[in-house]
Amino acid sequence: LSPGAKMGCFTFIKVMMILFNLAIFLGGGTLLGVGIWVKVDGESFLNIFGTLSSSILQVVNVAYLLIVIGAILLVIGFLGCCGAQKESKCLLMMFFSVVLIIFIVEVAAAVVALVFTGLAETLLTGLVTPLLKDKYGQDPEFTQIWNVTMTEVHCCGLNNYTDFDDSYYYKKYHSYPRQCFGVSPPLAILTHVCLLQGCFPQILEEIRTNAGVAGGVAAGIAALEIAAMAVAMYLYCRLDEK
Repeated sequence: LSPGAKMGCFTFIKVMMILFNLAIFLGGGTLLGVGIWVKVDGESFLNIFGTLSSSILQVVNVAYLLIVIGAILLVIGFLGCCGAQKESKCLLMMFFSVVLIIFIVEVAAAVVALVFTGLAETLLTGLVTPLLKDKYGQDPEFTQIWNVTMTEVHCCGLNNYTDFDDSYYYKKYHSYPRQCFGVSPPLAILTHVCLLQGCFPQILEEIRTNAGVAGGVAAGIAALEIAAMAVAMYLYCRLDEK
């Protein structure tokens, strides 16, 4: 390519880099703002998004998750945008390094998820089942979370209804939670027949059903990260030639 064509290509990629990272920066700022809002005024969040959000809010701790993701995106967007705008090799290299670290962590997490799925299931069962036995029916927030989860997912306990055997709730009421009896509580309660599966198998089945979508999204994110690193390195190298 002629020097003019190379310069034009450099300018185009630089502008695209600025716009792309500006979008990331704004998105990160939005997520950070929402995370702070949820942390400071969680009641309004629950009123807007409904009862199910209470379960999600408690289990996943949405506020902190949004704040962390928003802060990371803010840093990435700032480094990429300013690095390209100011043609700073230092900022571009920092941008490349941060994205590379995130990419490596994502790949490692995917490998661990594939290799240790069975171990994760065993650990989760070992942690959650004792909590169900001790806290369900005694801790109002914990009980509400599981009531909403079992109602929405149509499930009973983590593995199945036996998670409530010898539990605080069963000892007090001599029965399983009413959410365990599905669509005909009176008959089920009288016969003590719990027909619903556990929540964990149900959630795993839902994840497997949507694995294609999740995999496509993950692949798209990985492709964007690789493209961002390639563009950052191209700009970094081209600055030596200017």
